[in-house]
Amino acid sequence: MRDHAPYALFRDDRAGTSLVFAEPETLVVARSANEVEPALAQLEAHRKAGKWLAGYLSYEAGFVFEPKLRPLIKAGRETPLISMGIFDAPAPADHPLATPPSNIPNAPLLSEPRAAWDIETYRNRFEQLHQHLRKGDCYQANLTMPVEAKWEGDPRAAFWSLVGRQPVHYGALIDYGTGPVILSRSPELFFSVDEDGWIETRPMKGTAARGASSEEDEAIIAAMLGDEKTQAENRMIVDLLRNDVSVISEVGTLSVPKLFAIENYPTVHQMVSYVRARLRPEIGLPEIMAALFPCGSVTGAPKMWAMRILHELEAGPRDVYCGAIGWCDPAGPMRFSVAIRTISLFNGARAVFNVGGGIVFDSKAEAEYEECLLKARFAVGDEWISR
Repeated sequence: MRDHAPYALFRDDRAGTSLVFAEPETLVVARSANEVEPALAQLEAHRKAGKWLAGYLSYEAGFVFEPKLRPLIKAGRETPLISMGIFDAPAPADHPLATPPSNIPNAPLLSEPRAAWDIETYRNRFEQLHQHLRKGDCYQANLTMPVEAKWEGDPRAAFWSLVGRQPVHYGALIDYGTGPVILSRSPELFFSVDEDGWIETRPMKGTAARGASSEEDEAIIAAMLGDEKTQAENRMIVDLLRNDVSVISEVGTLSVPKLFAIENYPTVHQMVSYVRARLRPEIGLPEIMAALFPCGSVTGAPKMWAMRILHELEAGPRDVYCGAIGWCDPAGPMRFSVAIRTISLFNGARAVFNVGGGIVFDSKAEAEYEECLLKARFAVGDEWISR
């Protein structure tokens, strides 16, 4: 049972700043395909009326924007397609949720993690995807699998325990009582909009494990920057997002300020690029989501066909994983992360998080499976993952 009012906490660990939304005026929730676009319209009306918005969209909400994908949204979802709170303003900076609790236990939140696919199951799905790549149905797709675990304790304490160990720009903890508690440690920006109407996306594609020393890290980064496969994966998604952003932006404003930059995290190096443009004046949240969502870095290219193929191979919803988590300021600014490294905490002590990676023609199943397990370390550390 929940013993507190609904809230959303957003945390930029690297800047040391928190943004809290507590006790929403109302919650806008969509659980079926037919409810998604009306919910987005309702959210935009609240934003234009001077309200702040905060919450999430599940990955499958993006199926609504493609007629061939819309019928794939199943009814009876435990996790909403949209769950967003309406607020007069963020909570004061000294709100209790904006700082760590006084007692953070050492015990981990998750235990007994088990990957849904062993290497043979992964190899089978990988080979099916590779057949699509060989036939030209798509030329990149982000294959993901779930990891289930038991959870126990206080999600808020667990969230803050990860802040020091795994600092990211786009941490979030959302407990609205409409579905699972969402604990996200995302390093990836989906999009931000500034007060002047400039939108920026930062697709992240290309991962390598950290080295044991600074010298090893330098060598790994040099290898990433010189690796044609890594660059090709990143460039494909940059091109996809340039195309998506062009639909909602002013002609002549689209640019790529950064290409193939490397960001460093406690367990991995990530390759990231920036795409930037100025939005047309009439563009609001519904139009942005229709054009961009879900993010190309977690789908593939061509986007619609990749999403359709992945839906068949993954055999279950991603839910909030690979969706979008963020907030909107009625004055214009918005910021949403890509919901990777995100854990859904369900009733009954069940936790689910997904891991995955981009597959291209020359990818190898064993290496991709190991990369999935590496990415799972954000949630379970060095604990053995059964499979």
